[in-house]
Amino acid sequence: MCKEHTCFEQNEEKKEVLVKKQILYKNIEEARHNQKTFNENSILCINLMSSAGSGKTTLLESTIKALKEEIKIAVIEGDLETNNDANRVIKAGAKAYQITTGQTCHLDAFMVEKALKHIDLKQTNLLFIENVGNLVCPASYALGEHINVVLLSVTEGSDKPQKYPVMFRKADVVVISKADLAPHFDFNFDEAIKGCKDLNPNVKVIKLDAKNGTNLNEWLDFLRKEVKNVPLNTI
Repeated sequence: MCKEHTCFEQNEEKKEVLVKKQILYKNIEEARHNQKTFNENSILCINLMSSAGSGKTTLLESTIKALKEEIKIAVIEGDLETNNDANRVIKAGAKAYQITTGQTCHLDAFMVEKALKHIDLKQTNLLFIENVGNLVCPASYALGEHINVVLLSVTEGSDKPQKYPVMFRKADVVVISKADLAPHFDFNFDEAIKGCKDLNPNVKVIKLDAKNGTNLNEWLDFLRKEVKNVPLNTI
């Protein structure tokens, strides 16, 4: 390979890195703006992340049904296509707004800011942002959230924290979902928890089964406590 060609490739790589840094910087600035909005309205915002099919929407449905009489909940849904999850959330009893991203594998702070125009902030105490199902891209984009929650389904395997360290390192809470199915899968709870703690010693881990209600109260009590802590500045 000639020197000129090598130099060209290196310059292009440097340009690409610079563009990505600029995008992330602008996103962080917008995320700070979003969080300021949440704090001013005493809204706890939770960024809910996981791979597709881990049970995010099922957890939201169970949470809404259990808390809707005591906490005003709204949800911003992120998916590549369809309004299916937003419709499920609305049926469970919460306000919801759907963002369809097309080919984009994550939400960003600018998408959330636009979605907030469709949420009655004065009638919201707890806002969930259900991110696009993906264990890679969403971890790089702050949205203005106070708390990052990552779901790990027992159907995915207990080695996921080691395989996707960026996502699990960012987690404030890891919910091990579909826990009742563990006897039917080769899932090691100790390995999964150790993997999470190795990446973030302060992470909170909750084992539950949202569909059957197993240990759901630990999750609900956590939310009740955190709603009282707003305003928070975490970005």
